[in-house]
Amino acid sequence: MGKSFQKLAGEDPLSGRLPPGQHLARGFPVLTYGDTPVIRPEEWRLRIWGSVEKEVVLTWEDLLALPQHTFTADFHCVTRWSKLDVTWTGVRIPDVLQAVSIAPEAKAVMQRCYGGYTTNLTLEEFIRPENYLVHTLEGQPLPVDHGGPVRTLIPHLYAWKSAKWIGGLEFLPQDQPGFWERNGYHMRGEPWAEERYSDS
Repeated sequence: MGKSFQKLAGEDPLSGRLPPGQHLARGFPVLTYGDTPVIRPEEWRLRIWGSVEKEVVLTWEDLLALPQHTFTADFHCVTRWSKLDVTWTGVRIPDVLQAVSIAPEAKAVMQRCYGGYTTNLTLEEFIRPENYLVHTLEGQPLPVDHGGPVRTLIPHLYAWKSAKWIGGLEFLPQDQPGFWERNGYHMRGEPWAEERYSDS
């Protein structure tokens, strides 16, 4: 049989799946800086402001009223572990932003979280259709340790860019560093380029 039908002898089944320097995780590790905030879904709010025509605040009910998608994505942590084929349910970022008129001068977004964590993305990186606000992990409500009730999922970048306990999106006229970016992490964080730290 050809390669498309049968794994060749000695071929690594993870070939092409793990970025450089990554290893496959056992389980789903939890890494958090600072305290873990606990927010009940009915109390959760997403404030969207900054370089927008008008500030918008979404509730849990608003989020669930948007088109829902269940999908799988690989998850790569800057601390060198990866978890493959994680199943999530949530709302695509472009669908969330249908309620918002982003101003022409907007070039970036700062994700602001319950508990004070922040991380930045350029607007181009943020509005990609494979990015989500997720509320369900493997068919269950997103656990608080993994960012529940709602986190962003930015699967093409290292996981520190997928902000846990998301509570705000501040659109900015220029890119600015968030918490880890101010502390030596790369401004972008692309796993396949090993953009781990600011000097890489």
